[in-house]
Amino acid sequence: MKSSFLRHFTLVIVIITTAQWAGWSQSYQGHWTLDSCLNYAVSNSIAVQKSQWQAKSSKAEMNSAIGGFIPTFDSQVSGEYSWGRNIDPETNTYKTQTTFNNYYNLSSSLTLFDGGRTINQFRQAKAKREFALNNVNKASEDKEIEVMQKFVDMVYAKACVDLASDKLRDSKRLLAKTEALEELGLKGKPDVAQISAQVAEDDYNFTHQSHLAGTALLALKSSMNYPIGDSLEVDTLLTHIVPEYRLEDAENIYSFALDHSMQAKTAIFNASSAKYSFNIQKGRLIPSLRLFAGVSTNYYKNITTPGSVSGFNNQFKNNMGEYVGATLSIPLFDYSSYGNVKKSYCDMKAAELDKEEALRKLHDDIAQAVMDRNGYVKEIEQMEKKVEADGLSYEQTRRKFEEGMLSSFDLRTAANTLLQSKVSLLQMRMLYVLKDRLVDYYKGIGIIRANN
Repeated sequence: MKSSFLRHFTLVIVIITTAQWAGWSQSYQGHWTLDSCLNYAVSNSIAVQKSQWQAKSSKAEMNSAIGGFIPTFDSQVSGEYSWGRNIDPETNTYKTQTTFNNYYNLSSSLTLFDGGRTINQFRQAKAKREFALNNVNKASEDKEIEVMQKFVDMVYAKACVDLASDKLRDSKRLLAKTEALEELGLKGKPDVAQISAQVAEDDYNFTHQSHLAGTALLALKSSMNYPIGDSLEVDTLLTHIVPEYRLEDAENIYSFALDHSMQAKTAIFNASSAKYSFNIQKGRLIPSLRLFAGVSTNYYKNITTPGSVSGFNNQFKNNMGEYVGATLSIPLFDYSSYGNVKKSYCDMKAAELDKEEALRKLHDDIAQAVMDRNGYVKEIEQMEKKVEADGLSYEQTRRKFEEGMLSSFDLRTAANTLLQSKVSLLQMRMLYVLKDRLVDYYKGIGIIRANN
């Protein structure tokens, strides 16, 4: 009896817990976190898919460059009719006759030296292949940074709507109380008019912030490649994040980023590719040596005098010959080649300067991100104290207004000051989130912190 009761009791607890968990799961799944938005955006990004196809194209280009080291094979078959005076293959004399000639040729050639053009083309294609693979990650990271900014903007806009709604609700309650005090003769019509103006201003601010939130949501959906007509409820837990101060050396982060950052890899690749292009153009001014060999045969038929020559099999075997040779090409003067060499040299120097500028910018961005991140931690701490102080000041001002010791203008000033402090605190929290993930991105941790 007791055992049966315990089993039923346990079953009821499990059912209730499961139902609560299922309800919580459905409620949570209805809100998109930053990481879930990032995962969706990367999976549906057109830029990421395009970079994947470019990576496949670069593989085909590298395979084509490998072909420069492999001998080429060509086969040729031709046939011709000739009439009138032509050479008789049987007697090697001119005759007036109609003949049919059929030629067969199989040849192969291999470049022994071409001024380094083939090897540099292969090196350039190999570097482009590696860059294309890295560019897939870069496209993903660029999309993550873009969506992260849009998501933070959306959370900020939505939180501003909540602040505006709270402010409007508080003003309406104050207006109702002031109207009641006016009926009792404790407040005058100017006070009611002032509070009514405040309600109108707060109502406009709420409408304006709602419009900005709608615009931010549309921008987020567009960045994610999310269906515009579908609903998208974002999670606003970022507004309650607890900032953490960390002592980090920007120089160490920069040293790591030089080998792992897509920004650094892109700058290094562009400089290397420009150098390979210069070497390729320079190789066109250097003599090249090419080896070739082949085998050929032919078939001859005298149409004027049928049956006067051997059959196809005998001629195909007896007329077969082999040959081998080499071709040395020496460029003497090509004005366009000299111009291309000069142009590629200038492009190479410009790419080296772009590389230095990009690495310098990367260094400055890392230093700025680390400084901003830790700076926002301190600012958030101070702004939290200011919000608390402004809240106490507003409560005291409101109490004194109700007691007739302060005017509605003083109350309006205190309310706006509190609202501005809350907005500034919210803005700093959002900026902290951006800089915090950006610093982790430079450290190689990644912007997405959860795969779910």
